This record gives sequence, structure tokens and C-alpha cells, in this order.
Amino acid sequence: MNAESGFEIKPVYREGDVAPDAPIGEPGEFPYTRGVYPTMYTKRPWTMRQYAGFGTAAESNARYHQLLAAGTMGLSVAFDLPTQMGYDSDDAIAHGEVGKVGVAIDSLDDMRQLFDGIPLDRVSTSMTINAPGSVLLLLYQLVAEEQGVPGSALQGTIQNDILKEYIARGTYIFPPKPSLRLVADTFAYCRAEIPKWNTISISGYHMAEAGATPAQEIAFTLANGIEYVRAALAAGLAVDDFAPRLSFFFVARTTLLEEIAKFRAARRMWARIMRDEFGAQDPKSLMLRFHTQTAGVQLTAQQPEVNLVRVAIQALGAVAGGTQSLHTNAYDEAIALPTEKSARLALRTQQVLAYESGLTGTVDPFAGSYAIEALTDEVEKQATELIERVFSYGSSVDAIEQGFQKQEIEASAYRIANEIDNGERVVVGVNRFAADEEERYEPLRVDPAIEAAQVARLAALRAARDNEAVEAALADLAKAAGGTENVLPLMKEALRLRATVGEVCHTLRGVWGVYHPVERF
Repeated sequence: MNAESGFEIKPVYREGDVAPDAPIGEPGEFPYTRGVYPTMYTKRPWTMRQYAGFGTAAESNARYHQLLAAGTMGLSVAFDLPTQMGYDSDDAIAHGEVGKVGVAIDSLDDMRQLFDGIPLDRVSTSMTINAPGSVLLLLYQLVAEEQGVPGSALQGTIQNDILKEYIARGTYIFPPKPSLRLVADTFAYCRAEIPKWNTISISGYHMAEAGATPAQEIAFTLANGIEYVRAALAAGLAVDDFAPRLSFFFVARTTLLEEIAKFRAARRMWARIMRDEFGAQDPKSLMLRFHTQTAGVQLTAQQPEVNLVRVAIQALGAVAGGTQSLHTNAYDEAIALPTEKSARLALRTQQVLAYESGLTGTVDPFAGSYAIEALTDEVEKQATELIERVFSYGSSVDAIEQGFQKQEIEASAYRIANEIDNGERVVVGVNRFAADEEERYEPLRVDPAIEAAQVARLAALRAARDNEAVEAALADLAKAAGGTENVLPLMKEALRLRATVGEVCHTLRGVWGVYHPVERF
């Protein structure tokens, strides 16, 4: 049998398959193979998040209250495509997409409604937003200030990982260099204003969803991490001032053993990179802390209830691999947005693992397994070789511009698709054990009237605000973007005056331009 990363998985592993000097170590100690904390889940479980957001801010707010009542420990916000691309709901390009794959956030008014009745000093919030990540973070901070919550009390994460957008996902706005400048500005701003916030979630998840193997996922993610560290250092930040707030985001597939090995390999690779390449001294700078989401791409529309089993196995891999927080997909997400019932079942999956399985009783229970340790070494070897190939181009950005990562991922996706098509890799209910008839399923649907309502809200906002003050604030932002000043304080002032997400992003487009990928054939 072959691993997804391409190497052979042996039928039997023995002591000789594990390198005698394999750096297993102790939990909470360099190189953190066994976990970043000495006690891991024995004192408290991982943070249980559920990714939610659809339609209007009011609808998403109601879902958040349901999830919190069901025992969710942290919120994870999904934004619609116009918001992710820095367009307002009334922009022509947004037509037909408002509220479809997440919540539409156009202004401070929407963000205020999104978190109505939710105490932001007691809830950790993760926001899946990249190119306009700093804009949404500032809106969140403004809402917290209205609640009387200082930035020092806010905890959460913005994804803010623009490099993976050029590789696998495509919701970029600006070219790479100004995008990296915006990331570095966010690091500096949060260190001073929101010190507990995780300023970036360097993401392999989307590359995995596009077809990256486990080895490719961690290789390209860590290579991007190196690029962000270099950008922050070039901006004058000291490594131990920002590195402790870096976090990562990985997928958890159904290939249980390879996934556990992947997480363990990624931790010890990052620890060595930060210590040996960047001279980090703070132990927190060496710790690869990560959020995990179960693999949406492995969910099937056929026999969707089987996805409950897949998600449970994927969640088990994330927990056994030492994740710090976890989102479990709902079983019906291959068809539509999850219903309230399916979202609750996804959360219950985590709760069963935390409170019934016994997994939280000991740290890194797979440590010392011949198979796990050998697989960890093999994934690390492949990922290290891939990182070297990335930097043979000069930098991660240089490799992106040459299409290297994208081409490698596409080749892997093609290989896996062929293995599924010819039956070599089994997908239950798809290429084996298919059902003659599928039960009718009624998905959650987004009301198309949402777009008209958002457009009306924007018209009312623009009529009620001080438009001269907004224009002046946006002009100040444009001036800062053309120089070297940190742009976030000026963005915050414009947003406080009720400038919209689209207006702020259009202002930056006017200075920095937009990214147009070079097509390679």
C-alpha cells in the first residue's frame, strides 16, 4: 500500500525501521515531536471550534449563539466571497454571491450585528479571511471597544495567509510584495494593540483541498512560514517579538497513521527552522501551534451519512497528532451549508473524543510505535526535500511566480484521482459499496433576498455617515500605503467612521494595484 505522499507503507514495521537517533524527545520540549505542551490534553482538551457563517450577520449571529449553547469553545467565522475579495455587497462583481459561502460583512454595522450579545473578552474567535484580513480584524477590535473590551483581552486568529492564495485558492487582491508588507504591518500592530491575537494562520489546509499530499502540505506551508518570518525581519521586527503569535492550519484526512506522522514531523521541522535559521531564543517561537479542520474534500455527496464516520476518523488523527484546536465538518457539507442538526452532530463528535474515548488521559499515545515513528521520519524527509526545491528558486514567492507549488499539487491531485478512478484507492459509496438509490436530502438554502437587503443596508449607511470625513480618512490611508507608515491605524480610523470593507480595499488597490497571475502552459 502506498501513502498519499507516494512512499510505500510496509505491511509490518520493526525496530530497525526507526532511526536509532530519531528525535522523539519529551512532550513540551525541543523539538516538540510529541506536542508543544508538557501536559497537552491531560489538563484541558483542545479548543473545539465550529466554522459557521452564512447569509446576513443576524442569521450568523443566531447560529453562533446556538453553537455556544451546545458547548462550542471558540467561534470560527466564514465570510462570503465578496468579503473575502474586498468587495462590498452592492458591487457589480458581487452579484449572485452575497451570503452564499459565508456571511456578508460590509461595514462596522455588520460586524456589530455579527457579534451582538457575544462577550468578546470570553470567546476566542478565528476568522477565515486573507487579503482583507487586517480590515476584518480592525472591525472586530472596534466592536470589542464598543463592548468595553480592550485589545489586550481579545483572543483569536486571522488567517491572513496570502501566499497560499496564490498557490491554491485564489482569493488574493494585491501583488505579493505589498501583500507581505500588509502582513508585516499586522504583526507590528497586533504586538502593540492586540498582543494575545494570533496574527496569521499559515495554512496548508487549502493546498491539501486542492490535492497536495501530506508531505507537500507541510513543505509548502512551512516554506511560506519562512517567507513571512523573513518579511517581518526585513520590516525591522525582532524574531522573538512576533514568532510566538504565528500559528498554522492543517487538514486532517482519513489516512489516519500518515496524518498523525505529518503533524509530528511538522512540529519538529518548524522548531529546527526557527532555532537554526532564524536564531529564535524564546521557546514559544519554536512551537508550531496549529488548528485543524477535517477534510472537506473527502466528504461525499453519495451516502452522506458515511461522512459522519470519515469525520470521526479525521478528528481522531488531529487529536492524536496534537492539534491545539479543531473544527469538524458536518456530514452534509458536500451538498450544502450544514443544517443546525448536522452542525451539532459535528461538535458532538469532538465531545465524544474528548470525554469518552480516553484520548485525553495521556500525551502522544502513539509515540514509540514503529510504524508512527518510521512514517514521521519519511514524511519529514520528503517535506524537507520539497522545501529545498522551493528555495532553489530563491524564495517561496519566486517559486509561486514560477508556478512550482501549483504544478506539484496538480500532479498529485491527478495521481490520486486516477487511483480513485481505477479503484486502486477506495472511496466507500463512490467507487465501491455504492447504493442503488440515494435517500432524498433537503439542504439548507440561502435566501436570494439577502443580497437586496445588504444593498439596502449599504445605501442607508452611506446616507447616514459623514462622507467628507470618510473620504479624508481614505485619502490619509492612500498616502500611508504609498509610503512606509504602518497602514492599520489609518485603516481603523476610516472603518470607525463607517468606511466599508470595499472602500478600504479599493483605496489600497489604487496604490498597490492588483495581482494578475501569469498563465503557464
